[in-house]
Amino acid sequence: MPFTKLGLGPALLDAVRELGYTEPTPIQIQSMPLILAGRDVIGSAQTGTGKTAAFGLPIIQMLGVHQKTPRALVLEPTRELAIQTDESLRKLARFTNIRVTVVYGGVGYQKQRDDFRDGVDIVVATPGRLLDHLRQHALKLDKVQHLVLDEADRMLDMGFLPDVKRIIEHCPRRRHTSLFSATIPPEIDGLIRWAMHEPQTVEIGERRMPAETVRHVIYPVAQSQKTQLLLALLEQIHWESVIIFCRTRRGADKVERLLKQNHHKAAVIHSDRSQKERQQALEGFKAGRFEVLVATDIAARGLDIADVSHVINYDVPEHPEDYVHRIGRTGRAKASGDAFTIMMTEDAPRVAGIEKFIKQRIERTKLEGFNYEYALALDQGRKASLPTGRVRGGRVGSGGYFAAPAGRRRR
Repeated sequence: MPFTKLGLGPALLDAVRELGYTEPTPIQIQSMPLILAGRDVIGSAQTGTGKTAAFGLPIIQMLGVHQKTPRALVLEPTRELAIQTDESLRKLARFTNIRVTVVYGGVGYQKQRDDFRDGVDIVVATPGRLLDHLRQHALKLDKVQHLVLDEADRMLDMGFLPDVKRIIEHCPRRRHTSLFSATIPPEIDGLIRWAMHEPQTVEIGERRMPAETVRHVIYPVAQSQKTQLLLALLEQIHWESVIIFCRTRRGADKVERLLKQNHHKAAVIHSDRSQKERQQALEGFKAGRFEVLVATDIAARGLDIADVSHVINYDVPEHPEDYVHRIGRTGRAKASGDAFTIMMTEDAPRVAGIEKFIKQRIERTKLEGFNYEYALALDQGRKASLPTGRVRGGRVGSGGYFAAPAGRRRR
């Protein structure tokens, strides 16, 4: 189905062509007609499938012309997601006179107030800073016709749900509402019943499944060799750009220092870094000034980072859902990608939880030429590999039989 069949006007079709979109994605095909018809929508799809355009295009179409008052509100859980969504909506609206602004914390208030005073049609915001502006009477939401709750389960995880409800109370009761969420826990289900009217659900693929284009494997290792294995992976595999995920901010800083000491161009992004530092890291990674981005889970959901060849889970995530979101940074938009997870003995229960969540067993493997010390984690790999007496693709290691090493040597 071409975009011309979805009821978009000439200005939006020009923007779509300018952005190089050739045909709508499944989430766009199913969501856009519902939104254009005024139906509330619950959307779920794998990352990188065009979700922002799925709600952005029909909303811009229905807003029509600039009217100097906020008529659409998009709530995002993090500054990075808010900035990314703002950029995307501006590109979609480039051939219209619809104005978009972004509101988030960590920066001054004055420019945001100036944008409100000059007049905007779409506000993209994080909950905390938007509530500050509402308390200060810097803007009103009484003319909002379209409300989008993006990454709703992430907002729940971050404790934003009470703030979201307070913001919704500032909006008219008669409005169109879209909610996008990877999972629908009971708290989100309660928000849906309270905030939405007879919503239609659009679900593309299973919420729990990683992208089919991602090949993911586990590298068991002793705790004492964890950093050595990370460096060896970066040395042996062929990669273009890598995101390395850590559980803690301190751990992410430590890995960034390790990489720089070993002559890798690396940057780090987590909540202790200033907004300017986070933005410089993200933009530098996108532009290729940094080969490796080290991140906590703040970067796992929704960030539009194209052409990431590899994701490495230096730490196994605490929650199975975060595994899916992390590895979703690669293999986007039908491209292929690799996701590696370094597993120590104490990580076995978390890995089991991930495999149960995604309903599949993740291949264990050993890195060719790496001098392994024995660890119970290696026994986990032996149990997942070939029967005793058979070797596929190579050698037997001290911890048992493993599949052939994943990846190719870096050129």
